[in-house]
Amino acid sequence: MTCFVSCLHMRWLYRFLILAACLGGIAWFHHVRTHRPTRVEAANRAGILLAGNGSEPATLDPQLASGTPEHLIFHSLFEGLIAPAPENPDGDAPGAAVSWSAENFTVWTFKLQPQGKWSDGTPLTAADFLYAYQRILTAQLGADYASMLYPMLNAEEYHTGKIQDFSQVGVKALDPLTLQITLKGPAPYLPSMLKHYSWFPVPKQAIEKFGVMTDRNTRWTRPANMVCNGPFKLKSWQVNQALEVERNPHYWDATTVKLNGIIFLPISSDTTEERAFLDGQLHITLTMPLSKIPAYRESKSPYYHNDPLLSVYMYRCNTKKKPFDNPLVRRALALAIDRESITRNILRAGQQPATGLTPPGCNPDYHEPNIMRFDPAEARRLLAEAGFPDGKGFPLFDILINTSEAHRSLAEAVQAMWKEHLHLPAGVLNQDWGVYLESQRRFDYQIARFGWVGDYLDPSTFLAIWQTGDGNNNTGWGNPRYDELIHQSFQEGDAAKRLQLLSDAETILLNEAPMLPIYWYTHSYLMRPEVKGLLPSLLEHRCYKAVELKP
Repeated sequence: MTCFVSCLHMRWLYRFLILAACLGGIAWFHHVRTHRPTRVEAANRAGILLAGNGSEPATLDPQLASGTPEHLIFHSLFEGLIAPAPENPDGDAPGAAVSWSAENFTVWTFKLQPQGKWSDGTPLTAADFLYAYQRILTAQLGADYASMLYPMLNAEEYHTGKIQDFSQVGVKALDPLTLQITLKGPAPYLPSMLKHYSWFPVPKQAIEKFGVMTDRNTRWTRPANMVCNGPFKLKSWQVNQALEVERNPHYWDATTVKLNGIIFLPISSDTTEERAFLDGQLHITLTMPLSKIPAYRESKSPYYHNDPLLSVYMYRCNTKKKPFDNPLVRRALALAIDRESITRNILRAGQQPATGLTPPGCNPDYHEPNIMRFDPAEARRLLAEAGFPDGKGFPLFDILINTSEAHRSLAEAVQAMWKEHLHLPAGVLNQDWGVYLESQRRFDYQIARFGWVGDYLDPSTFLAIWQTGDGNNNTGWGNPRYDELIHQSFQEGDAAKRLQLLSDAETILLNEAPMLPIYWYTHSYLMRPEVKGLLPSLLEHRCYKAVELKP
């Protein structure tokens, strides 16, 4: 009996010890889980910036891109002749060029950095810029942004095939470290243009290792193959998960770079992005939920930022498809949008109703046409004149958007306005970023959401893209008089006359309405206070080498 009782006690003791161990393990696991460093805390120690980047980048080739997700990444990997200034990203600072000068703002001479190198250690020379400019202007490449180089003498003629000899284009390598650019006419804003990635150099040695100059989407942009000239280089790219860059030791200004790296996270949902930020997974978001903005503003949250932005939100019309080929229909759609209601009741972050295309701030002497307004009675009259009285007979169509709660909220508001005022049957079609871009290039849409951030500080950055056949037009619209005015503006030496030419062109554009401006942006986002040196920019430029983390 004693032995039996003793054994029984031992069994209960073993059970108690096992239970205690389990409970202790659970308690330890809970403690570790609740007290372990957040991803942001770990990144602070490692000197790694965690940045929300919206959608997955469509490409890492600077000459094939056309969107904001790519733009934000390119500022880490590449650098043009002129770079964003650390104290003001919209200002002009030495980049691949250490200095520059101009004659009558027409002939520009750039002295390259003597220590300039590619990330593989190869010297960066003037010949690399010649190669880059010839590549983007070669029509077979199909670069959307080729027209950004049109202010350069004979660039448009070479791109359109009117001349075949690239040596006739206004760019020369005077010696390995001296580049000269000759323009069609005076352009004081050229330094601002040169900070855009369409003017960046690209590495011939890497591109032609995996194909020829005009091959698209080859393996040269993969992590093991990419060669770049910016403050960082590509470390890894896990599609739809993360893209990571690390310090580039061959960068000419490497000693001033403060971060050890950046991780760009493609989070297309603004609600998910906000949750990740609040959970300690991000230092900075690209955007934020519209419904949360009033609460952040009222609470004066230290995380909330709202910066001015030189940008316009609009809807494209596919003029190749009926009935959107009819300007009466397009003008009716424009007049049936209550922009004031959208900015006041949906956006609520200081955005302005777009009465024209060009946002205020491009040039203090530019007077943008004030044409867009809310006039449902006139909209109904125009629609009836187009053959659709009270919306009868109008075909079902979709508003194409890329994945975003904000884009959907606005599309549903416009959908309701067109239903109420014009009795039109609009739907909303959502596509991921890459598919959405390709649908517009192939004209596989009726109405499409479109945003345009200025590429440089001049009204022409918003107007030049609507020239006939421009790679960023994607509406099918063209107007010979409009094209003529834009061409004249590139050659006009008198500043006042030049701005009047642009205003006349914008008036034509707004009256024919191949696109429907809705509002002028502000940039609302969340950023942790330990992020220093990431400053506001009207053009969304980022000087990453000036950014540091100070918890």
